[in-house]
Amino acid sequence: MIEILPYREAQFGEVDALWRAVFPEDPPHSHAAVAVPRKLAVQRELFLVAVEDGRVLGTILAGYDGHRGWLYKLAVHPNARRCGIGEKLVRAAEKRLAALGCAKVNLQVRGTNREAARFWAHMGYAEEPRVSMGRSLL
Repeated sequence: MIEILPYREAQFGEVDALWRAVFPEDPPHSHAAVAVPRKLAVQRELFLVAVEDGRVLGTILAGYDGHRGWLYKLAVHPNARRCGIGEKLVRAAEKRLAALGCAKVNLQVRGTNREAARFWAHMGYAEEPRVSMGRSLL
């Protein structure tokens, strides 16, 4: 049975391996060694893992700044996809965000990742006419 639980430090190795498998092109600032400690410092309760028989099969990070919620790092182990794990992670994160008063959730999908875009559309998310912009500070 899949459980959605808050992340524990003892799960770092499994999360790191999962992210390396699912996000092989991520830049260094998004690797687990950097991203996990930063997330644990801010809203650690919004870092969720999907666990079955003690094994981490998925992750999601969420954040809320008082205006909008954001979802990041939805990852499901390739051998465990299409079993509802992603949906459970998303709904659990949405529930926690709503409990904080969050009225709208945003996320970004790489333009080349059509599979992810289809998943998010299935979950009720819609493409919005926006230009995503960013700037590295570190």
